[in-house]
Amino acid sequence: MFGKKEEFTSKIDSLIGENTKIIGKIEGSGSLRIDGFIEGDIDYNGDIIIGETGKVEGNISCNNLSLSGKVKGNINSKSNLTILPKGNLVGDTEVASLIIHENASFNGNCKMKNENNHSKITNLEEKVKDKSK
Repeated sequence: MFGKKEEFTSKIDSLIGENTKIIGKIEGSGSLRIDGFIEGDIDYNGDIIIGETGKVEGNISCNNLSLSGKVKGNINSKSNLTILPKGNLVGDTEVASLIIHENASFNGNCKMKNENNHSKITNLEEKVKDKSK
C-alpha cells in the first residue's frame, strides 16, 4: 500500500498545495499537480493534474490534463483531457482525445486534433454549414 503511494508522488515534479494561491503566469515542464488556486495562464510542457480542491482561472496549455477540480478558461492539450466525476470545465478545449466521466461538467466547445495536430471542427452546427454550401 505505501509503495504505490510513493510511486505516484514520485511522478509529480511540482505541487501547488491546497492552501496556496498564485496570481500570474506559470511556465514549466514535467508533471504538475494543482490542489490550490491559480489566477493566470499555465503553459506547461508536461502533464497537469488538477485535484478536487484545485481551481484555475486562466488558459491552460499542456500535454495531458486530468481534471477533478474546476477550470474557468480554455484548455489546449496536445494529447488527452480527462474530466473526472467531480471535474468542472467552463471554457473551450482543443484536444486529441477527450474523456468525460459521469457527473463531470463541461460547458464550452471542443475542437479535436487529428494525428497531425491539425484541428478539425467537431461542432455539428459547423459541419451542417459546410454541407449546405
